[in-house]
Amino acid sequence: MDVTTLVETKARDAREAARQLALCSTRTKNEALQQMAHGLEEKTAAILDANRGDLERARTTGVTRAFLDRLTLTDARIETMAVGLREIAALPDPVGETVEAWRRPSGLEIARVRVPLGVIGFIYESRPNVTVDAAGLCVKSGNAVILRGGSEAIESNALIAAVLAKAMEKTGAPAGAVQFVEVTDREAVGAMLAQEGLIDLIVPRGGEAFVRWVAEHSRVPVLKHDKGLVHVYVDAAADLDMATRIVMNAKTHRPSVCNALETLLVDRAVADRFLPAVAARLTEANVELRGCPETLQRVPGARPAANSDWDEEYGDLILAIRVVDGLEAAMTHIRQHGSGLAEAIVTNDLGRARRFTREIDAAAVLVNASTRLVDGHQFGMGAEMGISTSRVHARGPVGVRELTTTKFIVHGDGQVRD
Repeated sequence: MDVTTLVETKARDAREAARQLALCSTRTKNEALQQMAHGLEEKTAAILDANRGDLERARTTGVTRAFLDRLTLTDARIETMAVGLREIAALPDPVGETVEAWRRPSGLEIARVRVPLGVIGFIYESRPNVTVDAAGLCVKSGNAVILRGGSEAIESNALIAAVLAKAMEKTGAPAGAVQFVEVTDREAVGAMLAQEGLIDLIVPRGGEAFVRWVAEHSRVPVLKHDKGLVHVYVDAAADLDMATRIVMNAKTHRPSVCNALETLLVDRAVADRFLPAVAARLTEANVELRGCPETLQRVPGARPAANSDWDEEYGDLILAIRVVDGLEAAMTHIRQHGSGLAEAIVTNDLGRARRFTREIDAAAVLVNASTRLVDGHQFGMGAEMGISTSRVHARGPVGVRELTTTKFIVHGDGQVRD
């Protein structure tokens, strides 16, 4: 079977499964999610074995440390995946929720009700855990999902998807609601993007160039998980101990992910006190520092930052630092260089905090908190398909509610239009 036919067949199977899943009770969907979690735990050894094969191949290609971190599974990470599925099961079911209802003078009763989107095409790269997140969220929201992971994680993803589909089958839910495209050639991605009428939404998750390519070539609507060029601004009115904790967490907790800190902005008024101390902590954590001329005066060990550093999503233990002349200059820098995913301010000045949250345009804007908290799990959503930087349909972490749309249900007693 050629790639196009394979993908179209999976899309047709997913379309039929989506019709069935949309009619499943909340109880059935939750039982499926519980079985999926149990299946992961039961097959942990086999999944880790498959992941070792992926890691061995990846190392021979000379990939980065950050890439290997995204690819690696451990017992703890698999257990976290299982916990995430159980948390999704515990969430309220969005399907059938009445968003609003009203009665017209004519007697018509109108309600806007949540319904599944249908079939989600999820195209992603080197993080096997997102296979589980995507499948779990789609099942809870009544959607079928077609998973196409990157070649780097093919063994891990194929086994995980098979475990999840088998778990669905055990509960009477349609196993075809979790489809996996085993073909690693980009031709498979192109075939998915052409399935207008069978796939309702494409969610790409990966590097900036990859997401842009998907958006340019898709005939199906795309919800973009774009680059994460994240800033933390340390204001003159900041608690500097708090600022240090936030910066360290945002940069070093897991530097390979999209909500990690990439550029630190520091008000000139506190730069002399803050920068030498935080730079020492960052250096101890093996973070390479790249700074503006004023930063270099205070942190002699930093490398000079090039203009390109202000637009770089490192995904690694590298941090760009710039000293700015107050809140206005910080916001100007963010407007020029930010990607709209997450931005943070550290300040005890309520007026400046309010200005920052009002004037900074991003999917998430934080005050006195680490950008690493911008995450579906941390927001109480169980998991996420990604963090959308789109302004249409959904923005920010994409959870079960964001994977629904609405329809109008209208009840009358014989009304006609004059």
